[in-house]
Amino acid sequence: MKISKEIKVGLLTVGAIALFIFGYQYLKGRNLLNDDRTFYAVYDNVEGLTSSAPVTVNGLRIGNIDNIDFLDSSGRLLVKFHVDESFKFSSESTASVYSTGLIGGKALAIVPNYESSARAAVDGDTLKSDIDEGLQSQVMKEFIPLKDKIENMVVSADSVLTAVNKTLNPKTRLAITQSLDEVNKTLVEIRGLSRNANSLLSDNREQLDRTITNLDTTTKNFAAISDTLAQVEIAGTVKELESAISKFNVVLDDIASGKGSLGKLMTDDKLYENLERTTRQAEMLMQDIKLNPKRYVHFSVFGKRPGEYEKPEDRDQ
Repeated sequence: MKISKEIKVGLLTVGAIALFIFGYQYLKGRNLLNDDRTFYAVYDNVEGLTSSAPVTVNGLRIGNIDNIDFLDSSGRLLVKFHVDESFKFSSESTASVYSTGLIGGKALAIVPNYESSARAAVDGDTLKSDIDEGLQSQVMKEFIPLKDKIENMVVSADSVLTAVNKTLNPKTRLAITQSLDEVNKTLVEIRGLSRNANSLLSDNREQLDRTITNLDTTTKNFAAISDTLAQVEIAGTVKELESAISKFNVVLDDIASGKGSLGKLMTDDKLYENLERTTRQAEMLMQDIKLNPKRYVHFSVFGKRPGEYEKPEDRDQ
């Protein structure tokens, strides 16, 4: 059977169109020979996500973004994407938009929820959406407070410079110049004093040497005296002192135990009371002698009788 040229041209045209469609879909990341599942996610802002952007799981590419379009008049966006049939995940999983690099584009990551008991996701499901905070956003968040601090520092520095300019008026500058001149004069005087001191040391070097020699001799003599004091037998003196203290302690023990006259006087209450009574009686006797001397010494030329006896007062009553 002979095929006409028209049929050949038609077949070639259909083949070219099919090859073009297959190549176009392949370049978009979709293989027409594989069974893919289509999913949806709704976002308020896709952060620059574009069609044909990769869909990944743990960094592995498993699909692509098919289309991004407005969902309704509120401005929300509906993202349509397909995922390889071989990857299974639950319907509670999340589709998160993230940055692929510091200056790179955006991609969509499937964050599976393995702990959920929900059913497996099927073709046409709408997944929960999320926006991952990328490195650029984190850098901007850290940079904004730093920028504010830098601005505050610049304002403070400007205020300081303004205050310095106001302070450094011609009168103040003249005063500073005069102060620096005085400092220079002081330094010149100090250098002169230093030269005089060096000259004085040079002129009296021999006397200083003799003084240092005498000081060294005195130090050696003091060291010899210290050695002599160290050799004195202090142990014997300490031993004699300990012996005297021991004997004194024995005497104190005897007194405390009532031995000897002093011990009995210190410990025997009866002896103390008798001694006190004797002292009191002697005192009363002396008082009676003062009050009635005629009772004890009677002398009369005419034989006059002594007067009536007056009993002395007891001072202890």
